[in-house]
Amino acid sequence: MRTETTIGEAARITGVKVPTIRYYERIGLLPRPSRTESNRRAFDQEDLRRLAFIRHARELGFEIGAIRALLLLRDRRDQPCRNADAIAQARLEEIEARIAGLVTLKADLEAMIESGPHGRVGECHVIEVLADHALCRSDHSSHARLSPLDEQLDKRREGGS
Repeated sequence: MRTETTIGEAARITGVKVPTIRYYERIGLLPRPSRTESNRRAFDQEDLRRLAFIRHARELGFEIGAIRALLLLRDRRDQPCRNADAIAQARLEEIEARIAGLVTLKADLEAMIESGPHGRVGECHVIEVLADHALCRSDHSSHARLSPLDEQLDKRREGGS
């Protein structure tokens, strides 16, 4: 017996929001599900497993391209695991670089706060350092970039697309 699930129920079961499920369909991460007689999406168990896989990969920070590659490997189980390992290794290296950058940022912020008087804003070291990057101990500009989601939100706030 084949059980089918509505999009709302699929969202509840997998923890993936309805608009996100539709987006995954649109970009091809999730095959278009069958439709009921009333033209509603009908997800089967494999669809739900695939959605859970995608959600977990997103939670681990994999980008869409990496998830697409991992799904291709998942769908063709005869492929060597080293391909999946390489994708995961690349993600790990991204995380390690980000952690190193965050450690540097932490040290810069601690130094900024600890050095200098804590009186009035006119004498505030934090304000001085933020106004003059040359007063920082390191070049952290490459580590301080926004997440892709934050960048998208900033563009929307500024009137971009």
